[in-house]
Order: sequence, then C-alpha cells, then structure tokens
Amino acid sequence: MAKLYIVPTPIGNLDDITLRAIKVLEEVDFILAEDTRTSSVLLKHLGIDKPLRSHHKFNEHATVAAVAESIEAGRNVALISDAGTPGISDPGFLLVRTCVEAGIEVETLPGATACIPALVQSGFPCDRFCFEGFLPQKKGRMKRLAELAEESRTIVFYESPFRVVKCLEQLSEVFGAERRVAVSRELTKKFEQTVRGTLAEVIAHFKNNQPKGEFVIVLAGKGLKSRGAEMVDEQLEGDE
Repeated sequence: MAKLYIVPTPIGNLDDITLRAIKVLEEVDFILAEDTRTSSVLLKHLGIDKPLRSHHKFNEHATVAAVAESIEAGRNVALISDAGTPGISDPGFLLVRTCVEAGIEVETLPGATACIPALVQSGFPCDRFCFEGFLPQKKGRMKRLAELAEESRTIVFYESPFRVVKCLEQLSEVFGAERRVAVSRELTKKFEQTVRGTLAEVIAHFKNNQPKGEFVIVLAGKGLKSRGAEMVDEQLEGDE
C-alpha cells in the first residue's frame, strides 16, 4: 500500500540529510515541497530527479484532498519543507490529518530540527520543556506570554531576525530582565552562534550586533535561577 512520507531536510548544513531520507526521496513517485525553488537546490545537491509539487500554507487547504487521492491510487508521496521537519512551524499538519482520517499510512522519518540542538546546548534542563514555536505576531501575543509566566519548564520559541529584539524585550517585560536565556542563530551553518545571559544582557548584545539568520530563543523556566543546581541534579538522577 502506498503511503505518505514526512521527510525532514537540513536546516542549514546539507550534510545533515540522512541516508534513509535520501532513499525515500529517490523512491517516491513525487515530492511535495514548501518552496520548489529551495527544494530544487537540495535535490540537485543529492542528485535526485523527481517531480516536485508546491505545497505551502497558502494552498494546502485546496490540495490535501487531491494528494490523499493520489496516495490511495497507489502513488507514494514525500512531504518536505524548506528546512527541518514538516509540521513543526511548517506546513504538514493538514495533510497528515487528512491522510490519517482516510486510513492512509503516514511514516515520519527522524531528522533535522532547530529546536532540539538549541535546547540541548542552552545549558538549561531539557528533560522536560515547552515548545511554543512562533508566537502570534499581533493579536494574542502578550496574552500568550502572560499565560507562560508561571511555566517552570524550559521554554523554546522561534523568531525571525527582524523581530528578535522586540521579542526579547517583550519576554523581559513579562518574565523579568534577570531571567536567563540562550539565543541560538544560524544553527548548523558557518556562522552558528549561541548567546547566553540574562534577558537584559542578551537584548543589549543584539542591539549592538545586528541580528542575522533564523533564531531559536530558549528561555529558562520560572525558578531556575534559585533552583538551577537542584533542577540539574533532578535531570541527572533521571538519567541514571
């Protein structure tokens, strides 16, 4: 039976593609891509020549039914996004739900995502965490941050270079200027960088150094400053 494959692609370094991902992309009948121009560069790098179809947030509502019908007709399909794992702050959820509801098998490959490397190298407890992705740009943004004010787990956000300073300022307003944060940018790329410190310190850094690249903001949970050693000990005990 044909199926839908969810295939993660590199978030920067093209060598991060897995052997299994390459095999799937070589064998499917066609590939759904968030941006066919971006995906063409990756496929050319891998030496893969497969039909590409556009599948993004502006057309996915209109195309998911047709894709599901193609799979039901016996055609294997792979879904990729511009970078990382489809469905994680990228198109994919609607198609997966449509296939699941239609009884179509969905196979998701493990692979690249910006969230986990940034979380692990933040230095904050990562046995439990809260992933928020991109906050609402306008309506509901501050309300959502207020709802997170009592969150004790490490919190992960995605942000663009154009809004990262404003986002950090809003975090400072809600969580306090002394809350610890680790901000990673350009993960897996040549100029990868992680800036750590209090929100006040990191805000000052990016006001003096123009933000460039895609950002992952990892915010310490409430109580980490006073309970940091205890929380780390708890995580280490859980690993034993």
